[in-house]
Amino acid sequence: MLRRIGVSIVLVWVVATVVFMAIHLVPGDPAELLLSQGGAAPDPGVVADLRTQLGLDRPLLAQYADYMLRLLHGDLGQSMQDDSPVTAEIVRRLPRTLELLLVAALFSVAVGLPAGTAAAMRRGSAFDRISSATAGLALAVPVFVLGTLMVMLFAQMLRWVPAGGYVAFARDPLQHLLLLSMPGLTIGVGLAAVVFRMTRAAVLDVMLRDYVRTARAKGVAQRRILLRHVVRTALMPVVTVLALHLGTLLGGTVLVEYVFNWPGLSGLLVSAVNARDYPEVVGIVLVISVLFVALNLAVDILYGVLDPRVRR
Repeated sequence: MLRRIGVSIVLVWVVATVVFMAIHLVPGDPAELLLSQGGAAPDPGVVADLRTQLGLDRPLLAQYADYMLRLLHGDLGQSMQDDSPVTAEIVRRLPRTLELLLVAALFSVAVGLPAGTAAAMRRGSAFDRISSATAGLALAVPVFVLGTLMVMLFAQMLRWVPAGGYVAFARDPLQHLLLLSMPGLTIGVGLAAVVFRMTRAAVLDVMLRDYVRTARAKGVAQRRILLRHVVRTALMPVVTVLALHLGTLLGGTVLVEYVFNWPGLSGLLVSAVNARDYPEVVGIVLVISVLFVALNLAVDILYGVLDPRVRR
């Protein structure tokens, strides 16, 4: 665990350095680009003043040292649009995106894991064929199409839930959960299909292992074999794939957030890119990267819980 934590800290430092260099290697002067959003060429004196204000006239190494020092203090800078602290805006938006991913993860595990196990245990049956075809269809439908269909069906036709928007949980818990359900399930449908396919393949592979055949030969009950030997071992690749997809979705839920008007982190990233707000872009990318590294660290630790051989 200590070795993994050390590697994760180095990865975070590498990511922070790469993001800093990438922003500074992008063609064009950030100050000039920011001032020329209206189309007219900005005054050179105003550009020079803004460069000084943003610290862009300093040597690159000095900017890097200041950048890393601020990161150590949790300071991601200030937005170029309204001088608001980037950290405060990310802290306000991040839980909303994490809520979507939590609902999607719970749904995908609750549906994909038992369905994939049942399909593997009944390989070649009608249930296996139908569930595999359904999973393939769920993977083929883009999230914005599925989100639009869910709005039409559940919000406009059946009127079970609101079409979109956001209400804080502290203000109205029930309304918050209703508004959260559709975007969370929209992400969760595709994720459940991935979990289903990985679970089915992993269970089929484990069922052919020698220790499973030995347990059957000893007369161990099928349920005990399934729970103690098959599912627990099959969970490892499933956990890996689920963590990778959740990490990717941290910054990739923008279409779902747009369809359901959900003010999360992905929407903030897109607006920051459009406004050429470099401190905000860097801050969001860094937070997403750190969360991705932390998620992979958690998966590595979970491996040791699922499989004693990893601990040894």
